[in-house]
Amino acid sequence: MRRVTDQDPLAPRPAPLWAVLGTLAVSNVMANQVLPDWAYIPWNCSVAAVLVVVAVREDGCSADDLGLASRRLPDGLRWGGAVSAGLVAVYLTGLALPATRDLFRDERADVDTAALLWRTLVAIPLGTVLMEEVAFRGVLPAMFRRRTAHHSNGALRADVYAALLFGVWHVLPSLGLTETNSTLGDLLPGPLGALVAIGGAVLGTAAAGMGLSWLRNRSGSLAAPAMVHISSNSIGYVLAWLVQR
Repeated sequence: MRRVTDQDPLAPRPAPLWAVLGTLAVSNVMANQVLPDWAYIPWNCSVAAVLVVVAVREDGCSADDLGLASRRLPDGLRWGGAVSAGLVAVYLTGLALPATRDLFRDERADVDTAALLWRTLVAIPLGTVLMEEVAFRGVLPAMFRRRTAHHSNGALRADVYAALLFGVWHVLPSLGLTETNSTLGDLLPGPLGALVAIGGAVLGTAAAGMGLSWLRNRSGSLAAPAMVHISSNSIGYVLAWLVQR
């Protein structure tokens, strides 16, 4: 393989990657700390579109690179459906066992039926999953691959970098986690417990990011990790809602 160096005219420019990272940093703060609830979906959909435009027009990524090729969609749906079914089985087992049932208890899921449907069928798929999958399983891995192509394990490095950023992405959403989940709060009391919970959330989501990246690579489509991501968040929310009843 031809070695690509910083002086190589074919080497990717740093500006597009920094533009994507900067956009994500601003978006994370805006979505979690600034914007009203009604703006969450249009904001994140707009950010997803911007990331794709930068990756394609400024960094030379293709639909295949981003997991958006239509010819790979059937594979993505098959893999996503199979893994989602297994995930649902695990969740239902956890709900049925007294030892783990209370882990699903979350005050954020104490809402009426209309809010539940909105959250699980609209807000999570369009407001959360779409942007995160485009960013962390589509755009970032593709752009990192272009910059690690000279390494023998460049693809793995790209996925690890994206997964670590996916973990860091969840720092702000994890603030107050021990307050909204009473069971977790009992297990990890006080400020130190809150820090441990945030660290656990970062590591857990980074590990999940690696699993979702494997699924995206195996299927060739963002549809697979997106389906599993929706299943994880939406079904988890429904089960948390049921525990509140």
